[in-house]
Amino acid sequence: MIRRTLWLLGAGLLCMAGVVAAAETQQGPDAKQLAGMNPSPVHLMRPAVAPLSSMAQLGKLIFYDASLSATGALSCASCHSPDHAYGPPNDAPVMLGGATLMRQGARAVPSLTYLERQPNFSIGPEKDEDDNVVDLAQMAALGQQTVRAKKIATATAAAAVNIVPQGGLFWDGRADTLQDQALFPLLDANEMDGGSLEVVADKLQRAPYALRLVELFGAGIFENKRLLVAEAMFAVARYQVEEASFHPYSSKYDYWLEGKARLSEAELRGLQLFNDPEKANCAGCHTSAPTRDGLPPLFTDHQYEALGAPRNTALAGNGDPGYFDLGVCGPQRTDISQQTQYCGMFLTPTLRNIATRRAFFHNGFFHSLEQVLDFYNFRDTNPEKVYPRQADGTVRKYDDLPAKYHANIDVSDPPFDRHLGDTPAMTAQDEADIIAFLRTLTDGYQPEP
Repeated sequence: MIRRTLWLLGAGLLCMAGVVAAAETQQGPDAKQLAGMNPSPVHLMRPAVAPLSSMAQLGKLIFYDASLSATGALSCASCHSPDHAYGPPNDAPVMLGGATLMRQGARAVPSLTYLERQPNFSIGPEKDEDDNVVDLAQMAALGQQTVRAKKIATATAAAAVNIVPQGGLFWDGRADTLQDQALFPLLDANEMDGGSLEVVADKLQRAPYALRLVELFGAGIFENKRLLVAEAMFAVARYQVEEASFHPYSSKYDYWLEGKARLSEAELRGLQLFNDPEKANCAGCHTSAPTRDGLPPLFTDHQYEALGAPRNTALAGNGDPGYFDLGVCGPQRTDISQQTQYCGMFLTPTLRNIATRRAFFHNGFFHSLEQVLDFYNFRDTNPEKVYPRQADGTVRKYDDLPAKYHANIDVSDPPFDRHLGDTPAMTAQDEADIIAFLRTLTDGYQPEP
């Protein structure tokens, strides 16, 4: 079972509301302008925008090259659409691929945005980020708080130490680099289904950009097929790092942090609820404050949680009642499958551009932000609103995880610290306000001049 210790600055939640309320009661032409402004703007250190290098330009060609797939119709961009924050372009729980484009992917497609600061996967003492968050006075001015997640593996011998899975790419952290992440779907039989490294290498050698491969890696690059594919995936990784649209930090919230945009009353209420450990407590995992050196918040702590999402019967694999996706400990990842205290845990994704998605959680069970917030709100107080019923009428809570792993599910952190029949943490209005705030995390906002 996971337990957290939350450190917070109590006055921080009230400061911003007080400033906004005072502005709203002022008389004069500036009152409306002040309402919703950040009372203590910060300067965000965004990545510099520069022309793509030759390597990144090659990576772009490969990223959009559908010929590398078995059908010749599926590229990286097919599932990671640039028009949908490099996430899935539809509301299906998973994308279809394989030799006939009819095989379901194993999990919902994650966004490829904001991965440039993702740490490598590790299991160990939680990293101390005290030196990375803005100082307390600044956080109070922002109406935010210092929320630290202390996840303790109570079922292990290491219970006295803060042991937590963190970092890595994919829902289970099995890749550490963007280069490796690009390779997995290329060879996966449910995705691009490239067949083998040798088959992919042959296609690269015949690609319209083959000459560029020679120019960048030398005339002998085609003699070593494994090296050829590795270099091609390195180019894709460089494209993701250099192309600004993968990490633009151009949301309304970013501009609000800098004092260049105003949040509406609903958005401000949503921000407070997002940070409030007695309400939504989203910031317990989805950190909302800039770092001390001015890097924009990523809205993830890079850690893993077992939340007990409902089983998605729309996934073909779940037709087998004995099959379970255990996240970090299998089936796609096998190296730590024996560390069963982590079974059912999945990576906490960024919430940036979350309002552009139509499939949520690792299995794509939910299809709206309203459904997601209902899950957080009612999972423990009114589970009948979230989970199916059995033949005898009882609710099948945590139905997508074997009972022997139920102890891994978070029942300590608000709003999951409530019990059957308790008052839910959020009202319907609270949920609506939080969603209003989440929409401010969508990139492409144009501030008023």
